[in-house]
Amino acid sequence: MSAANFTQSTVHRPRKVEQTITGIATSDGAGVKLTRVLHGAMQRRLDPFLMLDAFGSDNPDDYIAGFPEHPHRGFETITYMLAGRMRHRDSAGHEGLLESGGVQWMTAGRGVIHSEIPQQKDGVLEGLQLWLNLPAARKMDTPWYRDFPAQEIPEYVTPENVAVRVIAGSSNGVTGAVTREYTEPLYLDIHLPAGATFTTTLSGTHNAFIYVYRGVVKIGDAEIASQRMAVLRNTPDSDGVIVSATKEETRLVLVAGKPLNEPIVQYGPFVMNTRDEIERALSDYSSGNFGA
Repeated sequence: MSAANFTQSTVHRPRKVEQTITGIATSDGAGVKLTRVLHGAMQRRLDPFLMLDAFGSDNPDDYIAGFPEHPHRGFETITYMLAGRMRHRDSAGHEGLLESGGVQWMTAGRGVIHSEIPQQKDGVLEGLQLWLNLPAARKMDTPWYRDFPAQEIPEYVTPENVAVRVIAGSSNGVTGAVTREYTEPLYLDIHLPAGATFTTTLSGTHNAFIYVYRGVVKIGDAEIASQRMAVLRNTPDSDGVIVSATKEETRLVLVAGKPLNEPIVQYGPFVMNTRDEIERALSDYSSGNFGA
């Protein structure tokens, strides 16, 4: 992991929790069991984010078949591997092995066909996949892909021994592995010891949420348990967020981004702005002209 110096920010008007959400158990790919935490009903509220899936099991039957070849168009995928190994291959010629602590960032753009297959026969496979929308002007960009191994993710540790991994954006003076000017995503993985508190500034114009994957976190008067998402209230004069682990060691991700305020039309793995664009994506895919 890439250690970085940080400058502690001061938050005067922290955000509060608007609502908590329990994910929906489902399966995807070739039967991989997962929890869909962010889905279609929340896309407008959490614009520019489209989906968040949490997957994790120590039973190979739950994940071994992985996600065989499937298409995407019009958005970006960010896969964060908490444990285990996943092989990526796509029609643009990209290939990579995502391992524990690593991040895979893929811009589908005008179209890509890819597969994500676990590279293990036993042990724990655990991770998160986030879908980040692209603005209309960038939806037909050339596909792009990069793996960031664990050691390339900037990390800082606060005086309270809170370890923060900065996957995207900037927090307390530390810039993450990826930045995007049009959606300005912030993606932090935060590890809090019991009794510790973490503070970071956050633009009042950005939509934001947290997802707790270990322990229990407190934001204001709200307590968010493991496997729960909390949507943070949009308050015009808010300047950040304060989270505390009052009971036990806690791990969560904090995600925020600048809303695009554009129409969202989704059909499965295609996310565009109009129905006509979706029809074109389906036509391109069925005719074999997709992902070339």
